[in-house]
Amino acid sequence: MTKIPAPKQSENLDQDQFLTILSREEALARFEAALFPRAIASEPRPLADALGAALSEDITAPIDVPPFDRSNVDGFAVRSADLASASEAAPVRLKLNDEVIACGVAPTRPVLSGTATPIATGGPLPRGADAIVMVEHTQPSGARAIEVRRAASPGQFVSYAGSDIARGEALLRAGTIIGSREIGMLAACGIAEVMVARKPRVAVISTGDELVQPGEALRAAAIYDTNGAIVAAAITENGGEACFIGAIKDDEAALEAAMRRALADSDMLVLSGGTSKGAGDVSHRIIARLGQPGIIAHGIALKPGKPLCLAVCDGKPVVILPGFPTSAMFTFHDMIVPVLRRLAALPPRADAKVTAKVPVRIASELGRTEFVMVSLVEGADGLIAYPSGKGSGAITSFAQADGFVRIDALAEQMPAGTEAEVTLFTPHVRVPDLVIVGSHCTGLDLVTASLSHAGLTVRSIAVGSLGGLAAAKRGECDLAPIHLFDDKSETYNTPFLSDGLELVPGWRRMQGIVFRKGDARFEGKTVQEAMRSALADPACVMVNRNQGAGTRILIDRLLGEARPDGYWNQPRSHNAVAAAVSQHRADWGLTIAPVAHASGLGFIPLAEEHYDFALVKARKQRPAVQAFLDALASEDARAALAKAGFRPA
Repeated sequence: MTKIPAPKQSENLDQDQFLTILSREEALARFEAALFPRAIASEPRPLADALGAALSEDITAPIDVPPFDRSNVDGFAVRSADLASASEAAPVRLKLNDEVIACGVAPTRPVLSGTATPIATGGPLPRGADAIVMVEHTQPSGARAIEVRRAASPGQFVSYAGSDIARGEALLRAGTIIGSREIGMLAACGIAEVMVARKPRVAVISTGDELVQPGEALRAAAIYDTNGAIVAAAITENGGEACFIGAIKDDEAALEAAMRRALADSDMLVLSGGTSKGAGDVSHRIIARLGQPGIIAHGIALKPGKPLCLAVCDGKPVVILPGFPTSAMFTFHDMIVPVLRRLAALPPRADAKVTAKVPVRIASELGRTEFVMVSLVEGADGLIAYPSGKGSGAITSFAQADGFVRIDALAEQMPAGTEAEVTLFTPHVRVPDLVIVGSHCTGLDLVTASLSHAGLTVRSIAVGSLGGLAAAKRGECDLAPIHLFDDKSETYNTPFLSDGLELVPGWRRMQGIVFRKGDARFEGKTVQEAMRSALADPACVMVNRNQGAGTRILIDRLLGEARPDGYWNQPRSHNAVAAAVSQHRADWGLTIAPVAHASGLGFIPLAEEHYDFALVKARKQRPAVQAFLDALASEDARAALAKAGFRPA
């Protein structure tokens, strides 16, 4: 063994200087300041091997999910306008088209007026159809016809393209722990490999002449080494890869050699014992020779845990825990776990259950126990559990929720304002620092990226402009993105604000007509010329937007009294409009320029739309809100928005 040189006189420091007591907060702040910021070591990992790992980079959805408009039930694809008068007393008879649309089968025939096409759950919606009638609500009427005895609304039992995941949106953020729900999201987008944070390798050494390893005979005056096993298990629980080296006697040369080897092979070193003033305690003296800056804190105002020693040696954390197991584990979980989880790119720990107020009424079916998934946000008087509204077929409905509330089988609803117990999906859920509820835009991800990278959690709930304004008035969010045009004043957004809200300018999005390149009805034409051409051709099918959307207001102003074929096809997103056109289910619609360009479609500019934010004044001074406002005004965000096709306000 190489002989370890005796310490120099300058290194023989009096232990008392290391026992200057620091507050818990100051000690932890010094420790983290010496370690962070730092790059997270990452590695590629196949999706099948990524369970439990933390993403090391943001993932953007490469496709729409679902990639086409699809049926949610077994039944018949129809035109809702054909069934406007249908009732039990006056059923409507529809002729059946001579094809059956199954999962994985692309439709070949349009649904013309007075006809219907049999379709299976998950089957692609054929051209011309804008609703599905359940097979249970029909009955045969002759050889190739059915009778329908109830009306159908546009979009009934239809999941529109991109309604679950929109191409270009931030799918998962760096730091997200990959569970079965996240794997489902990634698989749905065709992603087979992800970059994940490499688990920090943590060496564990127990120190003391009195230690005996479990399984060995216990000699006189000796004790079993409890700390080694406990610390190694706690490291694994919190995202590290524990490597237990063993128990080292109180021999300075042997201990220093073991510590040097451990630091060379690992990312972090944790020792237990050897932190107090006993004559045999030598670990703290060795640390002074292992690298800079050395000891950060030796003596913390904790009970138990006062003799804890924190150090950083050439960028690697070194921790010496107290020798008593209770004291060692208290200090490990309170002081070391936050740093370890940060090194592993894991979120902070949290409790498994919380109480939260449900802000809206949740209807339920009598006779069935119901579990409703919720997202947690911070309200004025405590936690708020916002129910997911994407539907049972949406992968993100499950993956992006924090937990669920239970509605008893004998209850037909959970009233608005109910204080409910939320069961969390993971003990590591963290209430978001910033809550944004309203209209979604891919530009929003560009602004909030810097907040996420800075450690702030951002929760964005897409409920539309009007839904966002309602949430803001109830104090359920910090900001509500809106893009509402007021006909009377011919201005955007400001007329819709109420007391307690103020407008924060966001960016401008060019709205326009989207079409397939080469279509002579639109190519090279102005908006007015294109509209005349489209309305003059009965075979030209449009795709509309949902009521309440800012885009819908523009469409109705453009069409006037005209209601061309496809008007009642009303998806809820820009991506769904582009998908309908690119997949030949429609010939034109209105969307924003970035979505049109990403889909490779032609685009005729119509109007520049204002995408702004209704800010809740009472929450303006919250740190996360100020961070968002700073990010929105930053040159980096403005450049990213401009590059994506938006114009910063």
